[in-house]
Amino acid sequence: MHKDQPLIFELSKPGRIGYSLPELDVPAVHVEDVVPADYIRTEEPELPEVSELDIMRHYTALSKRNHGVDSGFYPLGSCTMKYNPKINENVARLAGFAHIHPLQPEETVQGALELMYDLQEHLKEITGMDAVTLQPAAGAHGEWTGLMMIRAYHEANGDFHRTKVIV
Repeated sequence: MHKDQPLIFELSKPGRIGYSLPELDVPAVHVEDVVPADYIRTEEPELPEVSELDIMRHYTALSKRNHGVDSGFYPLGSCTMKYNPKINENVARLAGFAHIHPLQPEETVQGALELMYDLQEHLKEITGMDAVTLQPAAGAHGEWTGLMMIRAYHEANGDFHRTKVIV
């Protein structure tokens, strides 16, 4: 990655405040009541102290490094209409991920399988769902997966009359 844009932490100056939240107008919920203890940090996070202007300039400069619908021709579908940090693209190109083949021996892909398994377990715990999938490969595939899940839900509840999707 290019070093022409400093990290947000390198812009940090003690005492700078980018934004102050207003008083709550709803009942407070304590994090301990909704997040498992294993996921609650025990020490204060080391967050950068930057002004709102510095934050806006920093992230605007970073956003200009990503190609997207706002910066040029983007002929792909719904799966690509999002923020794709360059670091994610770099990691996805690592040989250990990019060169995996579905028929590759199990013992050669244990690291990737462990990462995917851990991600699924974390997503299940965070969302409270019984299961999640990482399988939809693209936007249309994900949309189809969602439709099949909705169909399975209705069929499992004896509702066989819903055959139309209204968009």
